[in-house]
Amino acid sequence: MSELDEARRTIDEVDRQMAALFEERMAAAGRVAAYKEAHGLPVLDAGREAQVVEKNLALLKNKDLAPYYADYIKHQMALSRQYQTKVLGRDKAAYQGVEGAFSHIALTNLFPRARAVACPTFGGVFEEVESGRAAFGVLPFENSHAGDVAAVLDLCYAHRGIFVTAVYDLPVRQNLLGLPAAQLSDVRRVFSHPQAIAQSERFLKSLSLPAESCANTAMAAKRVAEGGDKSLAAIASAETAALYGLKVLAADINSDGDNTTRFIVISRTRAAAGDRFSLLFTVEHKAGMLARVIQAIGAAGFNMESIKSRPKPGVPFEYYFYVELVGRTDSDSARALLKELENVCDTVRVLGVYSRSVKEERV
Repeated sequence: MSELDEARRTIDEVDRQMAALFEERMAAAGRVAAYKEAHGLPVLDAGREAQVVEKNLALLKNKDLAPYYADYIKHQMALSRQYQTKVLGRDKAAYQGVEGAFSHIALTNLFPRARAVACPTFGGVFEEVESGRAAFGVLPFENSHAGDVAAVLDLCYAHRGIFVTAVYDLPVRQNLLGLPAAQLSDVRRVFSHPQAIAQSERFLKSLSLPAESCANTAMAAKRVAEGGDKSLAAIASAETAALYGLKVLAADINSDGDNTTRFIVISRTRAAAGDRFSLLFTVEHKAGMLARVIQAIGAAGFNMESIKSRPKPGVPFEYYFYVELVGRTDSDSARALLKELENVCDTVRVLGVYSRSVKEERV
């Protein structure tokens, strides 16, 4: 037996043992899920997961393997969470749009084994989560090129029982899609979402192509696929091209090369830990009140990465505010800050606790 064969034989034997241990571990994860359900605990316990990674890394004799083993443990725990949500019947995730839209792509990246629930409106996503029909909702919150999705922020303000549990940055690459037999020179009309059209304005102008709005990029692709007309094209992702049997006539046509959409994940349960948290608050409508809030945040040592204002519902020309802060809510400084803000603000609540992740769009 060669050295290669011997090494492969060892791997096969280890894999056999790991298969049995994997089943045993997942069975234990199922029992953990049942306990969490009985005691009203969230599936994700970020503090516990950090401890598990640290504890397992300490078991390694070959420390050169530490970064690889850390990734392995994190992936294993992610699979465990996915299995727990399935066991508990919480494996539905809602999004606005249709299959192939960027919201759907974000959802499949975040929840690869979830049952995706398509909703016609942003409000529908909130209703699915609030009712418990879906465990999570995935919604666009901000685009680096086109700005805020104000309607989603307003829904966060209106739904007090909903929390942001994750923030996810998805780099967006827009492409011009056409029928398999089409060439770029055949295209006479383009369809897409207004933001995608705006992001690709320079490309469209260079070819003098008129563009018409659709509810989202995937619906535009579906319209082209069903139209059977080589003169029609859609602006959408490469994933959407594969989904609807189209081909990419021109790739990466968005003018802003660093075009990223930030998505939020909403749930009825607030996460226990994360490296960021967001607040919604209102203050008395008089001079200096907002400044007092900002001063309190700074004095507590938190970096304010974002601040937004929106009209307060039913109160003309008064506003509510959203801030995102870097730091943990389970620290003494965070608890002191929240207590201070209760004295300064008319209303204040923690909208979300989360960590931020970035993943390239799959092409």
